[in-house]
Amino acid sequence: MSDAARTIGFIGLGKMGSPMARLLINGGHRVLGFDLAEDALSHLTEAGGTAVHSAGDAAAADLVVLMLPDSDVVTSVLHDDAVVAALAPGSVVIDMSSSEPMRTRELAADLARRGIHLVDAPVSGGVRGAEAGKLTIMVGGDADVVAGITPVLELLGRPVHAGDVGAGHAVKALNNLMSATHLWVTSEVMIAGQRFGLDPEVMLSVFNGSSGRSGSTENKWPNFILPGGFDSGFGLRLMLKDMKIATGLARAVGVEPTLGDEAVELWARAAGELDATADHTEVARWIASAGH
Repeated sequence: MSDAARTIGFIGLGKMGSPMARLLINGGHRVLGFDLAEDALSHLTEAGGTAVHSAGDAAAADLVVLMLPDSDVVTSVLHDDAVVAALAPGSVVIDMSSSEPMRTRELAADLARRGIHLVDAPVSGGVRGAEAGKLTIMVGGDADVVAGITPVLELLGRPVHAGDVGAGHAVKALNNLMSATHLWVTSEVMIAGQRFGLDPEVMLSVFNGSSGRSGSTENKWPNFILPGGFDSGFGLRLMLKDMKIATGLARAVGVEPTLGDEAVELWARAAGELDATADHTEVARWIASAGH
């Protein structure tokens, strides 16, 4: 494979998938896009892509990108009869969803029996990162296959080859468990400091020049929480799903995720009370609310 123009099937044109597909189009590739939402297909067409009306039609390409909610949906798509028929030996499926690493390995073995390569390549960076082409892309798969698709991934951000298939999904889930945990404690600290009388901007300045800094102090609090937008583009329930994947993975390899389990329990409480569409940064508002 090379970085020459090619036809790419793209299944899942949501908040993340839509700008990612647009970047591939702008990079000179022909994109066959499918999504259940008609407005997503319209946006793809406006960007210069080709809207198709089934996952099978999108899978009729030598490179197929999946940007879907979870492993259940990924499995359903890849087991769809039309998709099975469309995927040709030698083709590559890139699962950029936040999927379960053990199930990713099972799907990879299943596809490999038909001569199809599966690469997992979940992302971090949110909607803004997707729009700017500055995502961190955590890639798992055969080194030669990964090398062949790297020019395509580089249109979307910075790919990092994490290891064999499943490694990308594993490190993404573990990253999000860390992200969620430090967002929670950062929110408790920021709220406590403000109630004491500290200026939140001053606190962030101190933390970001000290050992307490994190993605929460450098990005989430100044950009999405302090301004009151709570609009990072990544849902609270998606974060909770990734956290559970991470603690499940830890347990599967013999590590007891003591703090991770506590974090999952706290986030689950917030998810149970906040709106189903709540952004993950809204946990800060929930923590600040009386009587939580």
